[in-house]
Amino acid sequence: MDGKRSCSLCGGAMMIMMMMMMISHMTSALEVPLDSKVLEGLPQPPTITNQSPKDYIIDPRENINIFCEAKGKPHPSFSWTRNGTHFDVEKDPKVVMMPGTGNLVIDISGEKAEVYEGVYQCIARNEHGSAVSNNIVIRQSRSPLWSKEKNEPITVQRGTSLILQCRPPAGLPPPIIFWMDNNFQRLPQNSRVSQALNGDLYFSNVIMEDTRNDYICYARFPHTQTIQQKQPITVKVLDIEAMNDTVLAAFLNGSDFWGDSPSGERVPSFLHPPGMESTTMVLKGDTLELECIADGLPTPNISWTKVNGELPSGRFSFYSFQKTLKIKEVTEADGGDYRCIAKNRMGSSQHTITVVVRAAPFWISAPQNLILAPKETGNLTCDVDGNPKPTITWSVNGNPIESSHNDPSRKVSDGVITLSDVQTGSSAVYQCNASNDYGYLLANAFVSVLAEPPRVLTSLNHEYSVISNSRALLDCASFGSPLPKITWFKDSQSILNSDLYHIHKNGTLEINVAQPQNSGKYTCIASNNLGNKENHVHLQVKEPTRIIRQPEYKEVQRNSIAVFECKVKHDPTLIPSMIWLKDNGELPDDPRFEVGSDSLTIHDVTEDDEGTYTCIRNTTLDQDSASATLTVVEQPDPPTDLELTDQRERSVRLTWTPGDEHNSPIKLFLIQYEDSLHEPGVWLNMTEVSGTSTTAQLELSPYVYYSFRVLALNGVGLSESSDPSRQYRTNPAKPDVNPSDVEVSGTSPDTMTISWRELSGLESNGPGLQYKVSWRMKDAEQWTTVTLANVSQHVVTGTPTFTLYEVTVQAVNDYGEGPRPEVVLGYSGENSPTVAPENVKVSVQSGTEAEVHWEAVPLSSVRGRLKGYKVTYQKMRSLHKQDYDRENPQVLIFSGEETVGRLPDLHPYSHYRLNIRAFNGHGDGPSSTDQQFQTPEGVPGPPTNVNIRNLNLDSLLVEWTPPLEDNGHLTGYLLKYQPINTTEEAGLLKEVLLPANETSYTLDKLTHSTHYKFFLNAMTETGSGPAVTKEAFTEVDEAMTNRQAEIATQGWFIGLMCAIALLILVLLIVCFIKRNKGGKYPVKEKEDAHQDPEIQPMKEDDGTFGEYSDTEDHKPLKGSRTPSNGTVKKDDSDDSLVDYGEGGDGQFNEDGSFIGQYSGKKEKDTAEGNESSEAPSPVNAMNSFV
Repeated sequence: MDGKRSCSLCGGAMMIMMMMMMISHMTSALEVPLDSKVLEGLPQPPTITNQSPKDYIIDPRENINIFCEAKGKPHPSFSWTRNGTHFDVEKDPKVVMMPGTGNLVIDISGEKAEVYEGVYQCIARNEHGSAVSNNIVIRQSRSPLWSKEKNEPITVQRGTSLILQCRPPAGLPPPIIFWMDNNFQRLPQNSRVSQALNGDLYFSNVIMEDTRNDYICYARFPHTQTIQQKQPITVKVLDIEAMNDTVLAAFLNGSDFWGDSPSGERVPSFLHPPGMESTTMVLKGDTLELECIADGLPTPNISWTKVNGELPSGRFSFYSFQKTLKIKEVTEADGGDYRCIAKNRMGSSQHTITVVVRAAPFWISAPQNLILAPKETGNLTCDVDGNPKPTITWSVNGNPIESSHNDPSRKVSDGVITLSDVQTGSSAVYQCNASNDYGYLLANAFVSVLAEPPRVLTSLNHEYSVISNSRALLDCASFGSPLPKITWFKDSQSILNSDLYHIHKNGTLEINVAQPQNSGKYTCIASNNLGNKENHVHLQVKEPTRIIRQPEYKEVQRNSIAVFECKVKHDPTLIPSMIWLKDNGELPDDPRFEVGSDSLTIHDVTEDDEGTYTCIRNTTLDQDSASATLTVVEQPDPPTDLELTDQRERSVRLTWTPGDEHNSPIKLFLIQYEDSLHEPGVWLNMTEVSGTSTTAQLELSPYVYYSFRVLALNGVGLSESSDPSRQYRTNPAKPDVNPSDVEVSGTSPDTMTISWRELSGLESNGPGLQYKVSWRMKDAEQWTTVTLANVSQHVVTGTPTFTLYEVTVQAVNDYGEGPRPEVVLGYSGENSPTVAPENVKVSVQSGTEAEVHWEAVPLSSVRGRLKGYKVTYQKMRSLHKQDYDRENPQVLIFSGEETVGRLPDLHPYSHYRLNIRAFNGHGDGPSSTDQQFQTPEGVPGPPTNVNIRNLNLDSLLVEWTPPLEDNGHLTGYLLKYQPINTTEEAGLLKEVLLPANETSYTLDKLTHSTHYKFFLNAMTETGSGPAVTKEAFTEVDEAMTNRQAEIATQGWFIGLMCAIALLILVLLIVCFIKRNKGGKYPVKEKEDAHQDPEIQPMKEDDGTFGEYSDTEDHKPLKGSRTPSNGTVKKDDSDDSLVDYGEGGDGQFNEDGSFIGQYSGKKEKDTAEGNESSEAPSPVNAMNSFV
């Protein structure tokens, strides 16, 4: 709420407030609002709203503008004093006061600005009082020239300290000092050379490079934007120890020699401030600057501490290479002792600075404008503090209160003025002045005596909207004198202070935690003894905006796509906007960044896209945000700086420097090698080490020319390979290993082949690599040996068939033999078996399966490793067809030493033969004697070429051919058929048995226009074979269909149907009329004649009830239910509106109910049936139109 429109409200009940208004009482300050409608006709003493600063430094090249603006009713007039006396503006043509304000414009062209220097004060007055401004001190800015001086060259011994003084001219405000050379380049500063706060240049110790002739001090005056230059200073640094007297005298001629200071290494001492202790004063709220500059060699380092305390956290900083300590916004707690310590390797020194904190006057509570009703009492309070304690003086309308007229209602007590039982017309402006040695404060506060009824300043029916669970503030800004009391209501219920509600002194209603049920209309009433005023405001509590699908951390590869989601749930009446930030700044202006309705998509991601992305979804009332980080990953850069160390005969250490891992940690390093002696240009994997390693101990082989390279692997992939290392050669040696994969095999009955895997060049260990091959029969004593080179096998001839041998293969080179080889066992070549299996028997299991048995052959006849038996069987002919078209033989292999086998997939009713032979690795042995067997009959295959044709409207012809596979003697065919409707519901299934010689069958007396389904099976003695399914339709009777269509389109038929419909409508209307007139239908008359429907005569032929019984067969309607015995109960067949869902209990009286003309139900009471029913019915409704 605007502070200029706020007011304080008195508490208490209305009755208490009115009673206190009748007597003198205390009241709070009230400021007159700036609302123009409120100000109309409302008096107000002057109030200063704008004024120039107390210390006003002017530029002599520009006009002087002194500001003084004020408000009041009526609008105030303005006057000025200068140096304590009246300043007659109208008499000075150079001075103009701006209309409507007290602002002065002083034209100083052609005049000296010094003429208008002085202390100015503005007075704003109207008929209700006078307000005064601060004392405004006008001073002209000055930038005087440097006094002329001649700077003698300074000669100084190397290692001593030096101070170059600047001593700039005094300016207003003080100038800014800096040191430069002749080329206008700032002189370099460091911990050894630095500029002090007073502008002097300090050298803790000088070096030979400090010799130069252009040390120039500059002073910049900010108001006039001018720079003044001191004459250059020349510094010569001498190394006296290296000079003789003649040379030294020449250097010292005409120079100031700084030779008193020590030049060698020494303990630090302080150049500024001197000594061990000093004191400084600072004002509260200002910035404290403490400085320590030390002499010493080596250059000392400066550190700071506070004695008996800590440096103020967050408010201190160091400058000028730790030589200056700055503390901003000084408080009383910053007073005390500060210690600076200068230290080098020779020792340390310290200096203690005592800081004294003083304070110019500052407000604790400035006096506030006071509006009182007549007879009220109020206080003006001027509460200030400072160090030393400020002196408070009061003035009224700009005059000391002591010299003003005596007012018995006013009492002054130091910083408080009490006004009692004020009267209309006693308005005035009071000034409080608080001052001490370091400044002053001046405040105006008016007292206005008014009698005003309440006014509510908050706009009528203002709409407030807040988010659920947040604080709601409903304004009721008011004005009145006496102060109005504010009362709040919601839905006519009074609101009092509670855990939920709090009414502030300014009338604002606070709802601590607003909920949807707090929405609605609120009324505030402002009242005092002069009246009351009410206002209505409305509150809407809305759902909060929440991001329900937040962006998530993304780790993507360069040139890929990154998508951040940001889906929000919000109040339907609030439309959220979406803002994306990157690292708390705007997104790059790049078309690769695509902002969707609920997402951010970054195309072709680059390394520059890394960062934190924040989604902000905000409405006019609230916002929610969520952030996620994008990390761009790539393959690592290749390692660099490969180096070989710790070189030995069989090992070397390889070290490298990892490349950039590109945000994906390196998992491992792959080390590869090239053998330029044996396989130049071929790089092979050697070993892997963890991604945290940068070195590896490599095991080497003799007689290899190694080069190494390293690749890095991270989550993205392998890096490029590093540059190769320098070549490292190992010396030759005898082989370390023998050939592997030694095998013995027989390729023919009298040979044996010995094979092995040759050694690689890396395994050869030296030149002249050969293989020493040895063999002998198992358990024999003598070895046969040959030595071979560049081969991987050797064939031994003249070996006996399938004999066990021992074999060894050893590597040798020019430097010796390899290790002792292992003995490998193997057999010489095999030959075919010599004996056939005997006692072969066949056991037929079914028409398609048989089992065969045999005896195993003797192992001595195998002449090798027995691999198994081959069973060869062949269908010779079919027993039914008596044909001799033989099928190709089939072979089944049974491994190992099995002597039983199953023959699957045989043809039923067929003749077979079979034989068996053993086999080994060389080939097959002789076959056994052929065995004959037959399979029994089986079920036949399906009939073929099944076809169905229409013969006429009610006949179908089914045709087929016999099965391709009879599998026995056919005994006939089974034909089954049934009708099916459009919903695939099947009718009664009928069967027909047909003889084996039939290949067609005609079905008569079928229903025309009907869909039928057929099933046809062939049969043998064993059973039925698989069925063939077909579907067909009988023909449609088009003549009947056409006749029906023709009748339906004839004009006479259409006219007849219309006449029948009209006649039915007339009959219904007549029935309605007679029912409402109490008449009876013919049916009713018959009911009267036969009071008991149970004894009415039944027709003899069909058993129906007289003339109004149904003449149709007793068939249930679709959806009706009948008893299980097929009879229909009389009650269940009654035609009643209840049966069709039109009635409640199904009973109408007999004098007019619809049911009465059809029903055969027995009435409960005859007399009851003679009464007319007046219950609402469709008939009654119809009668209203007759």
